[in-house]
Amino acid sequence: MKRPEAVLTLRKQQMSKVYNFSAGPSMLPEEVMLKVQKDFLNFNGMGASIIEISHRSKEYIAVAEEAIQDLRDLMHVPDNYKVLFMHGGGRGMFAAVPMNLASKDGCADYVTTGAWSGYAADEAQKYTNVNEMKLTEKLADGTITVNTNGVKFNDNAAYVHCCLNETIHGIDLFDNLDTGNRTVIGDASSCILSRNIDVSKFGMIYAGAQKNVGPSGITMAIVREDLLGHAQDICPSILNFKVTADHDSMYNTPNTFAWYFSGLVFKWIKETGGVEAMEQRNIEKANYLYGFIDSCDFYSNNIDPKFRSRMNVPFFLKNEDLNAEFLAEAKNAGLISLKGHRVLGGMRASIYNAMPMAGVKALVEFMDKFAQSHK
Repeated sequence: MKRPEAVLTLRKQQMSKVYNFSAGPSMLPEEVMLKVQKDFLNFNGMGASIIEISHRSKEYIAVAEEAIQDLRDLMHVPDNYKVLFMHGGGRGMFAAVPMNLASKDGCADYVTTGAWSGYAADEAQKYTNVNEMKLTEKLADGTITVNTNGVKFNDNAAYVHCCLNETIHGIDLFDNLDTGNRTVIGDASSCILSRNIDVSKFGMIYAGAQKNVGPSGITMAIVREDLLGHAQDICPSILNFKVTADHDSMYNTPNTFAWYFSGLVFKWIKETGGVEAMEQRNIEKANYLYGFIDSCDFYSNNIDPKFRSRMNVPFFLKNEDLNAEFLAEAKNAGLISLKGHRVLGGMRASIYNAMPMAGVKALVEFMDKFAQSHK
């Protein structure tokens, strides 16, 4: 077995060689990974791993509370919102939201701009009446855009649900929908902490951790307090927002490792300039990649630039018969997980917070060389 120092050195070498463009679980900060590795066998000198100590021990409670406070600080969460760590991921929230916030005989508005918002609307139909508004539109030249004209909200709807960033199709709805003073529920799974979000404009924001925050298995939910306590009778206690809030997200044993890991990522974001600095880096990365794609007729992205995602960049080769060769050569070049989602095909580069500009530049350099050698 390698000595710890050798393992750390090997890890650094591997991280410097490989850039992971997976949509989730995704690339995580090297600094955090090394800290986790150090704590894994002996957390804070306890002689036990972080995954071995009780979630109700004073040592773990301190970890949990600090993580929640750091998330509050980063997102400037108002005092009248609860921060919850829950089970079930985004799909769990697709059921939990209508069961907690709408009645069986009531209704909810769902704005759909891609696969994930569509899945949310489909799930919600089991628990309330859904007014679904499909906003994506394909123009004559093949461009996919979002048409917000003629959106008709239901004045009796309990809330408006939308996905702020569609991971599969690479569509960003973030600042492009006027919902008035309605209660808005935002799925921010693939953009949380990548940009400033005015929490006060939402009734609730939720996000799976496995894209911009940490390992899979934990879901963050930021819920305005007046929305608690209205769950349908059929809502399981484990998905009940008030039950979760009343038990400080420990109604049952949470995913202690993912919570701890997420807390370290929150600290990493703070140490690297906060969300404001992170947003500027993400803008620069996205502009660099899209700029190259648009300048090269070998590749294409068909999303209206106004609605392009900063986090997930789908692109297509002009000759799709070269897809397998592109992926194989990219892997050999240390660029992994570029295959597009099965729903869409093509390629997809997810450039979340942990992806450095160096990784994006390495991808563009490879894409350029591949294009030049296959003309």
